[in-house]
Parts: sequence; C-alpha cells; structure tokens
Amino acid sequence: MYLRFYGLRELPFELTPNPKFLYLSPSHREALANLQYGLSTAKAVTVVTGEAGTGKTTIIRTALESPACRNVHCIHLTNPGLTRDEFVETLARGFTLSREASESKATLLRELELALRERRERGEITALIVDEAQRLSDELLEEVRLLANIETATEKLLPLVLVGQPELADRLNQVGLRQLKQRVALRCDIAALTLPEAAAYMAFRIRTAGGDAARLFTREAVTLIHELSHGIPRTISVICDNALLNGFAAGRQPVSRDLIAEVARDFDMMRSATGADRPGALLADVATPLLETTSGEDALGDGGEKQEAPDGGVGTARKLSVFGGSRGSA
Repeated sequence: MYLRFYGLRELPFELTPNPKFLYLSPSHREALANLQYGLSTAKAVTVVTGEAGTGKTTIIRTALESPACRNVHCIHLTNPGLTRDEFVETLARGFTLSREASESKATLLRELELALRERRERGEITALIVDEAQRLSDELLEEVRLLANIETATEKLLPLVLVGQPELADRLNQVGLRQLKQRVALRCDIAALTLPEAAAYMAFRIRTAGGDAARLFTREAVTLIHELSHGIPRTISVICDNALLNGFAAGRQPVSRDLIAEVARDFDMMRSATGADRPGALLADVATPLLETTSGEDALGDGGEKQEAPDGGVGTARKLSVFGGSRGSA
C-alpha cells in the first residue's frame, strides 16, 4: 500500500519468519551457530530460549535452510498441549510410521529407531524440534528425555531442539527433570535488542526491502520505537509497519516521533513504556533519557558493525545516524 511512497520493493516489517529479513544481533548469531552445530552434528539436546517475539522461529528456519544443515530433515512439533497418547500419534504421523506405532509407544520406539538407523546409513540426520517447550507437561518432557536416549554406541540418532520462553530454563531446573537437563549439550538465550541493535535491525530490514533508512524514520522516532517495544523485534516491526502506514496517509516522510506516539496510543503502549499510572503521561518523557546519550553519533561505533546476511552476503548494521534528522517533512 505504501511501497511506492517510500521507495520500497516489498514490505520491510512483515511478521512472517522469513530468513531473508533476519537481522543477526550477537545473541541471534550465537543462537544460529548453536542450532547449526547441534543439528548438523546430532547433539542430544539443544535448548534455545528467548522472550516471545525475539525471532526464535526465524532462527530455526534459517538454520534448517543453511548449507550446514543440508542433510538434516526435521519434524517440528508446534503444539505443546498434547496428551501422551496424542504425542505418540503425532510422532508416528510425522515420521511416517505404521498405524500400530500411533497406538503403542513400544511399537513407536521400535519402528522409530529402525527408521532412524536406516536414514543415518543414507547420510541423513533426522531431528525433532519442539516449540513452546516451556508449556510441555512434565509427562511429555519425560517422553522427550526418552527420545534423547535413541542412539548407537557412537552417535545420537534423534537430536532434539527445545525452543521456548525464559520459563523453560526454570522448568529444566526442577528436580524431577534433572535427567533431561543433564542431556542438554548446547544452550543459548536470545536477548532483546539494545538501542543500537534496534536501529540496525530497522535499517537492515529497510535496506533488504529496497529502501533508504534515512528517508523513512528520524533518529528520535527510532529511539522512541526502541523504548516502546522494549527491544522485542516483533513489536518493533508492528510499530514500524503502522507508523509507515500513518505516514503514508498523512503524506509525511520520514516518520517522526509524533507518528510513533500515535501508534503507541492506538496500541495502548503508553502505560507499559512509561510505567506511569497517570492517563496523560507524556511520551516525550520516555525518549528524553535515551536521546541524551544517543544523539545519532557513533551509536554503533565508527563505521558500524558488519552484519552478515543469512545468504552469506554482508550488509552493514550502521550507526543510528543512518536515520533522518529530528523533524519530519510534510
């Protein structure tokens, strides 16, 4: 809708887990490396945690599409609210096992181990990824532990990846799950973005979509976006997409801080950003402390941080000064 107005080829802030738009902050890069290593070398259990909206699903897709995982075939469990019988049925269907396997755990384990051995002999690695793992019942986490025991004398046959919100770490610290925790070979956490990283995230997605970051957002707008979103990439994208739409409707670019404030009011973000109870809390109060320390100069250091794109190319996570000045134009 607003592509031509901002000189874009495609929408830069869609919420789909498209690896093309994955910005690799240091914690995202670490998570990607852990996933690639854990899957390609068939580690027993890899744990990835992060708040909702930090990009865990996109990281998984990027890892699976990378050259390092070209021989990895993945079964992805996205519904953690299953009973044990439903879990067995889901695994049997996902691994294309017999009907009997879907009705009997003993048959499932026997057929699954045979299938995994045959696939490994063909040079294939089959992995199970469990999303929203913090919501799994203790019963299902125990079933996951048993799956991690499928192995030969020299290698694991079914590498597992547990992906979840920070509460997953608390679950793994429970006494009853200590045997599962002992099998965790790799573990990493995806952190929220800092202000410089949020600016780089926005600039990277805008460039990937064919645009010029300096024409789309002012520095003050970027600062306020970071404060309102608490550095969560998904929330940053929601704010940016709506602000671009509002700017298009008003015929204004770049997007200024007042347009971001409009979005904040529309989405009722003011209270969570300010922590104030008064209805008329000023959004200007939110931005001021950050603006004093990030005036647009050297937000990421001289020259910016090199940002490696998922396809192996190199982009640039530039300074906050890549964005426009303090005033939007009508």
